[in-house]
Amino acid sequence: MASPTQTLLLLLTTVFFFISASADPDMLQDLCVADLPSGIKINGFPCKDAATVTSADFFSQGLANPGLTNNTFGALVTGANVMTIPGLNTLGVSLSRIDYAPGGLNPPHTHPRATEIVFVLEGTLDVGFLTTANKLISQSLKKGDVFAFPKGLVHFQKNNGHVPASVIAAFNSQLPGTQSLGATLFGSTPPVPDNILAQAFQTSSGTVKHIKSKFQPKK
Repeated sequence: MASPTQTLLLLLTTVFFFISASADPDMLQDLCVADLPSGIKINGFPCKDAATVTSADFFSQGLANPGLTNNTFGALVTGANVMTIPGLNTLGVSLSRIDYAPGGLNPPHTHPRATEIVFVLEGTLDVGFLTTANKLISQSLKKGDVFAFPKGLVHFQKNNGHVPASVIAAFNSQLPGTQSLGATLFGSTPPVPDNILAQAFQTSSGTVKHIKSKFQPKK
């Protein structure tokens, strides 16, 4: 039988686990519709006057139709987060729709503020994430399948099929954030010095310059 001290330690450990595992902080009122134009900088957004809240603050049709995938990677992410649905402010959830052309790729990236779970609407995908021990956890998905990507870990999705594919992605954050590895390292402003990237990737500065040219804004 556990002693009172052991029971207390177990309780504190459990509480700490749930606090540390949560994403966005819990809300302190019924709703807090984001007052997006306010310009006030806080962790989240200030609340709109409750008297001016309408159903439009909680509504979007932005995920109804496929996104255009005629871009470099053949994939497009359409977000339904606090920036498009202000009523999500403080609720700790958001969605995205991701569309993939045949051969399309959602390149390796991370979401620093959220775990992601995807549901395949159409097509087939090869997906995976990398642990901090550099182990690849991968899976081939078909219509109706579900797959989860842990918070902060590098992950990707690739349509290796011959027809378009699409998923709905859910996040436990109102604004999960996205860092695409290629764009982050080779397209930053100001740029990461060539010699740092050359040493990190064990290649030449000339190769780094060539890769950087692929991530420059289109003119």
